[in-house]
Amino acid sequence: MSRSEPTPAAGTADPVDAARRLAATAAELAPEAERRRQLAEPLVSALGEAGLFRLCVPKAAGGLEVHPGTLTAAVRALAAGDASTAWCVAVGATSGLLAGYLPEEGVRALLTAPETMIAGVFAPKGSATAEAGGYRVSGRWPFASGCRHADWLMGGCVVDDGGTVRVLPNGMPDVRLVLAPAQTFTIHDTWRVVGLRATGSHDIELAGVHVPSELSASVFTDPPVQTGPLYAFPLFGLLALAISSVCLGIGRGALDDLVAIAGGKVPAGGRRTLAERATVQAEVARAEAAVRAAGALLDESIGEAWELAVGSGRVDEPRRAGLRLAATHAATAGLQATETAYRLGGGSAVYDSSPLQRRLRDVNAATQHMLVAPATWELTGRQLLGLPTDTTQL
Repeated sequence: MSRSEPTPAAGTADPVDAARRLAATAAELAPEAERRRQLAEPLVSALGEAGLFRLCVPKAAGGLEVHPGTLTAAVRALAAGDASTAWCVAVGATSGLLAGYLPEEGVRALLTAPETMIAGVFAPKGSATAEAGGYRVSGRWPFASGCRHADWLMGGCVVDDGGTVRVLPNGMPDVRLVLAPAQTFTIHDTWRVVGLRATGSHDIELAGVHVPSELSASVFTDPPVQTGPLYAFPLFGLLALAISSVCLGIGRGALDDLVAIAGGKVPAGGRRTLAERATVQAEVARAEAAVRAAGALLDESIGEAWELAVGSGRVDEPRRAGLRLAATHAATAGLQATETAYRLGGGSAVYDSSPLQRRLRDVNAATQHMLVAPATWELTGRQLLGLPTDTTQL
């Protein structure tokens, strides 16, 4: 815990400890959850009761408003058990950031219970037309992770001002997030995929629904209502950190799975166990070092940015780039460690009974996310080289 990190509120269990405890349950339930393409309701309830969906909700509205390092540590711990569980928490927790931009009284009214969950999609796949008291919203958003468990759903929209799309000074469309009760949305069963199957990331749709102004905010032009350092943290940087933590946690879990079998598994035609083979020892050591180093860079980058958020109320571009660099590196390290563990696991790793095959599919699905995809290396590379860079989404 850094010197600027707030301690848990009195009476509140440490969310990282809760995540570690629930990771074992998530791992046990993972095969069935994958078949059903959604998490088990008792697990979702336990995650909510532990406050894991309220990590980024303001304390003034009943949330935990944690240090970003607490968010990433909790997600990594869960992902070591089950990636889909960690992914739903990452999405649910970061969706709670919107509460920091909304009127405090209204947020308290909608978050009526500790297990209340907000989920949704930041990508601007909808259109919001300004009208009296708010916006008329239509759109269809793919990748709505955890949508069947959510109480409130969110979608990103471009804003239609009388037939003209509202734009930012750089010419990009403004993006306004809108929040509505989950039952207002239509859920389309689309989530038939290779990995992260239990996230239930179906399409969600609104068709001409009025959303009050007080349940919407621009991620680019509206300042947060809350003044704590968490809301001075870069939004896209925090999202990237959460996604990359899933990937890094998968890598951690995959290495643990391999170690668990290496002492007893003797490959066909051999006499020594996997653990006794020098090549396996060297590869495991390299993968272990990579996962630990990626985690250390993640923590260091978060600490540097947090110090600025606490001290000045803003995070400068070099630190914002550092967050994105650490996030992409962590996602890559998690992917590579998982691939190593799966390959060393041998033929038995291909069976449904092996967690290694699920981890391999999950991490390859997770690293497809645009916030940790290979193109993000270019974004941070341009900034490091001093080239003109559009940092709107940094």
